[in-house]
Amino acid sequence: IHPGVVLLIWLPIALWHLSRPIVASNLSVVQIIVAFAIGVVVWTFTEYTMHRFVFHFEPKTNHPTVERLIFLFHGIHHVQPQIKTRLVMPPIVTAPLALVFYQLYSVVVGNWLAAPQWVDALFAGYIVGYVCYDMIHYATHHWPMRSGVLKALKRYHMLHHYKTPNERFGVSSPSWDVVFGTLPDDTPKARPEPAA
Repeated sequence: IHPGVVLLIWLPIALWHLSRPIVASNLSVVQIIVAFAIGVVVWTFTEYTMHRFVFHFEPKTNHPTVERLIFLFHGIHHVQPQIKTRLVMPPIVTAPLALVFYQLYSVVVGNWLAAPQWVDALFAGYIVGYVCYDMIHYATHHWPMRSGVLKALKRYHMLHHYKTPNERFGVSSPSWDVVFGTLPDDTPKARPEPAA
């Protein structure tokens, strides 16, 4: 799908969820900012775990149907990384996942932690984190990024594609690669002295 579809669908949903605690006045501005930031961080963890364990799933069986499904789900993106319509997640996948994660927030934060007023701001941050991920992923493949953080993220993701496909799973944030040891050591190795 076109990346604009992600913006048109998910930004209004994020804004609506962010507006709910503002209108209800059940959280302070600081609490809303903290909840939103936590939602973004939770998204980066979701992004990392999904990319590593779902998108790069390695089945124990060599069944052709399983291999084909995995290839169609993400493998084709590694074979043809420049196809513009395969760089962002389609709503048919993201909408059910969003419902699942909203329910998780409602159960864990709303019920178990008895803080339902935090759910919408957390979920808004989560959705904005997802939107940033999809836009960054699209941009790393198709936009020139000549400086700063965006250039570093582009280089990082291109190294995932072309050098270390089983490492560097973070797209919008490499932090979980550091935490879980999937950030390779890129320090230059000393060359052995030639024998005399």
